[in-house]
Amino acid sequence: MTSKILKGRYQIKRHLGKRAGQRTLLAWDQQSQKFVVVKLLTFSSDLTWETFRLFEREAKTLRKLSHPAIPGYLDYFEIQTDHGKGFALVQSYINAPSLEEYLKAGRIFSETNLKQIAKAVLEILIYLHNCHPPIIHRDIKPGNILLTNRSGAHVEQVYLVDFGSVQAAAVEQGTITVVGTYGYMPPEQFGGRAVAASDLYSLGATLIYLASGQHPADFPQKDLRICFENYVSLSPSFIDWLQWMTQPSLERRLASASQALQVLENPQPQHHQSLILKKPAGSKVVLTKNHDFIQIFMPSQCSSIELLWIVGFAISWNVGFFMNFLKAIRNWSSGGWIEAFFLLVPLGIGLGIILCILFCLFGGVELKIDHHKISLKYKIFGCEYQRPRPATRHKIFKLKYKKNTESTFGELMIFAGRKTFTLGDNCSLSPTEIDWLADELSNWLKLPISQDNQII
Repeated sequence: MTSKILKGRYQIKRHLGKRAGQRTLLAWDQQSQKFVVVKLLTFSSDLTWETFRLFEREAKTLRKLSHPAIPGYLDYFEIQTDHGKGFALVQSYINAPSLEEYLKAGRIFSETNLKQIAKAVLEILIYLHNCHPPIIHRDIKPGNILLTNRSGAHVEQVYLVDFGSVQAAAVEQGTITVVGTYGYMPPEQFGGRAVAASDLYSLGATLIYLASGQHPADFPQKDLRICFENYVSLSPSFIDWLQWMTQPSLERRLASASQALQVLENPQPQHHQSLILKKPAGSKVVLTKNHDFIQIFMPSQCSSIELLWIVGFAISWNVGFFMNFLKAIRNWSSGGWIEAFFLLVPLGIGLGIILCILFCLFGGVELKIDHHKISLKYKIFGCEYQRPRPATRHKIFKLKYKKNTESTFGELMIFAGRKTFTLGDNCSLSPTEIDWLADELSNWLKLPISQDNQII
């Protein structure tokens, strides 16, 4: 077929690749005087309906995309071949080797190179996932990422190609089509489901391959997780990030390309991404979670010294209050209403102290986050008080904890808009409980944890 001219315009120069029912060709566009890539789909015995559907979808997807790191759509037309009728998709040609070709040629990628490639691909994914509906690539791998001339420690332009497996997430929800490449596909994609985080898994697996030279499927696994840590020479923070990217569970994986880029550029000091902490032994905190909500109930845990101090103060205060109360009644009956009123003011303070004692003995704090809102409630004897007022879930932007360097307690804070929901200020949390709850919230909210070890 070499030298054949399609549509009186595209002169075929050589074959670039072939798979079932499809051929990829390099051609010369006689009109624009540029090289182009022509993908041919011909109706033959090995053509399936799914292949045809994916081919048409690739053409439609490329037609509406416009990004300097994605091949541009040029043409789409019917053809007549020796094997019968077919279709041709023409796109711009990118003269650059793939990461797969670089690796086979013996190139070694440093951690700096890997991070530059990761950032470049994440920026492309941010563009794709922000389309309406979001575009899921579904086949990110070393062979589908091109890299122009690479020199020294600097990586040049990165391109993402081959959109033959793309899925419009909002439109194809529930599809059972399994598309992708073994070793780079997350578990949910084997079940026919793909979301934005699926592309993150594939990118993470690609970077692991570049760092180790070993195919992701060849690594040992534990609970479906790729155990690559002992086969690469990378910094702990970058290993953590790759582990977070390739978490088998969607709930524990980074949720979006923008979040993945943020964490990559601002590594967290703690390896919470790779380790799901367990509830500390002896903790009275009750944590309940599922896909729809996470709920944390903390019974009040005043220390015996704190409780004795409060009770002692309450007794001395209320003895004095009782004497004032009797005096106020006498003044009231004799007409000294104003003096009686001010003598009754300590009543409110005394009741407040009693409530503090009751809360320390029988109360608790409940934090609940679902898909709609976050709320923090103080509960005692079936009554509850909310402080601050609930905030909408989408306003949550930061998770932070403080460890008191002068005691054994700390605080865990969730920032939602202008509101701060704090755990540990009224119910003491030990450092191990703080670590555990911070880890659980981080994975459920898919938010990184920031840490403050200053004195609080």
